[in-house]
Amino acid sequence: MKKLLSVAGAALLTALAAVFAFGQPAHAAAGFSVSNGRLYDANGTEFVMRGVNHAHTWYPQQTSSFANIKALGANTVRVVLGSGDRWTRNSAADVANVISLCKANRLICVLEVHDTTGYGEDGAATTLAKATDYWLSIADVLKGQEKYVIVNIGNEPFGNQGYGAWTTDTSNAIKRLRAGGLTHTIMVDGPNWGQDWSFTMRDNAGTVFNADPQRNTVFSIHMYGVFDTAAEVSDYLGRFRSAGLPIVVGEFGFNHSDGNPDEDAIMSYSQANGIGYLGWSWSGNGGGVEYLDMTTGFNPAQLTSWGQRIFNGANGIAATAREASVFAGSTPSPTTSPSPTTSPSPTTSPTTSPSPTTPPTTTPPPAGGCTATYTIVNSWQGGFQGEVKVTAGSAAITGWTTKWTFANGQAVSQSWSATVSNSGAAYTARNVDYNGRLGAGASTSFGFIASWNGTNAVPAVTCAAS
Repeated sequence: MKKLLSVAGAALLTALAAVFAFGQPAHAAAGFSVSNGRLYDANGTEFVMRGVNHAHTWYPQQTSSFANIKALGANTVRVVLGSGDRWTRNSAADVANVISLCKANRLICVLEVHDTTGYGEDGAATTLAKATDYWLSIADVLKGQEKYVIVNIGNEPFGNQGYGAWTTDTSNAIKRLRAGGLTHTIMVDGPNWGQDWSFTMRDNAGTVFNADPQRNTVFSIHMYGVFDTAAEVSDYLGRFRSAGLPIVVGEFGFNHSDGNPDEDAIMSYSQANGIGYLGWSWSGNGGGVEYLDMTTGFNPAQLTSWGQRIFNGANGIAATAREASVFAGSTPSPTTSPSPTTSPSPTTSPTTSPSPTTPPTTTPPPAGGCTATYTIVNSWQGGFQGEVKVTAGSAAITGWTTKWTFANGQAVSQSWSATVSNSGAAYTARNVDYNGRLGAGASTSFGFIASWNGTNAVPAVTCAAS
């Protein structure tokens, strides 16, 4: 996660940057691949990550989080795992279940070992070599999942000491994973608690990329207090773009103890330049950074101000995420989840978003039809998040169409898990390919972001089944 910089380390931010100068061969893979600094899915469609980090290894009971993260529009989730060197080891069976949850919810799974965090400065952290041992020990559940899984070798693998070994250690880890038969896209984090203030990753990225015999490695920068100006954000990310090297923002926040990151610049520059980003984190933070929770107690109906910003703000997830094309035409298991449970962690951040206060409206269907329930999930000045739950009647259905008319000038700007159209205030939402078929009594839901001004009355919703 994060670490306060030393004054001496921060001074190195002024160091002159070397210019990358090397070529990059294209690589075709059974799953994700990299070409000319871009990430492509198994169909050859460019994929830009838009998602969040989820602390699965510390909150393994929060399995509903995957569906809840997807429902807010994300296309990727970065999942915290433990290798057993510092935190409890996630078994192969548990990792297989995590992958199945990602796939069922049409999320790309970035899996990372967290035990390496701050190695060289934090005495409890372990090495990239030990993280590599872990990946090879669970290789059987990773192989065959190349279309859906990216392997992030180790989180923030060096602190502010000993990071000169980053290039060699990272290169060796990649070579061992390839020798062990893993052909997935590999993600590697920068040193200096992920923030690379020493520019070690930036200036040696070419060497590491070329150490991968498959040329299928993505670099991940974590942006906290080091990246507190738009100029620093654009300079760092822009150098990777100019060099034709793939870069993502693997973690970032809206505030931090080591400074105030410029989240607006991170999100706007990433969107303008096709760079992925993954915010930290869904819920469950402790140790004084509880303000980085996006939800209170893992409850998606209680987004914090940070959660509102990253999901629903300008250049946010709801507005910019595009689902990976590998999910097109598939019919995963239903992804609606039970009501989220509250984390046992005693420290959660205050929310600035109200809990739903407007009762849902439901229209009863004929036998074999469907019902539609409209709920205002969150509301803020000038905007709100709505959700419509569709439930089949006494017989299975193969598709559904819902309709409603806004009475107060509301206007939908973004939607997910449905095809939404309108004629003035009258809106129609139809199922997409993966959620039209519902068994008797089964449910699915779709969501949207809309504007409002003054009054935001709940409309009556009709549902027609096919």
